Amino acid sequence: MSEHEATNGERQRRRLVVKCGTNLLTAGTEQLDRDVMAAIAGQIADVRELGCEVILVTSGAIAAGRARLGSRASRPQHLTRRQVLAAVGQAQLFWYWDELLAGRGITAAQALLTRGDLADRQGYLNARNTLLALLDLGVVPIVNENDVVSIEEIQDATIGDNDNLSAQVANLVDADLLLLLTATAGLYTADPASDPDARLIEHVDHIGPAIEEAAAGQAGRLGTGGMATKVEAA
Repeated sequence: MSEHEATNGERQRRRLVVKCGTNLLTAGTEQLDRDVMAAIAGQIADVRELGCEVILVTSGAIAAGRARLGSRASRPQHLTRRQVLAAVGQAQLFWYWDELLAGRGITAAQALLTRGDLADRQGYLNARNTLLALLDLGVVPIVNENDVVSIEEIQDATIGDNDNLSAQVANLVDADLLLLLTATAGLYTADPASDPDARLIEHVDHIGPAIEEAAAGQAGRLGTGGMATKVEAA
């Protein structure tokens, strides 16, 4: 066992993976909302003060790129255009997080992953060892899907705005808790935006057909995820 492969019982610090989706980070607008991001950075600092290790899985690169390019970008349908927007936006997305966390005395590191990286044994071990080494140094890894090369995930949105990626990362680092932050109050019996009778499901013990059906109609506005992929990630 390497020095980074301690079991949960050998660790004293709780390890959290926190995932932020595009709709949360844009707060109903067409661009990243720095106030929302600052609030999340503050909460990360607070839980670290309590002795927790934090890995942040963030979406928002395509939205950031679209805002940066302005009139040259529209809601991207062509695969290459989405990759271009991700490439432009990823730099700004990480810069925002880096600046906001630095203001709290926290060093951030960027890690761009793909499903292929985690499916390959050597890639899996490399990613695991790097993330655990960063945590050992007190660094907060900022993880995002590498949209520039992850053609399959962008094309059919199977990665789900990083919902599934965050679950994979939580497994990768033996996290104690995975938090999927959302712009809505939670999972409803139907889409609350279109159904006034939709009721909040406060607790889910088992994911069956009824839960899957309830989640299926609650997609995000700008992101590729929604409740369906959060249920899938769970």
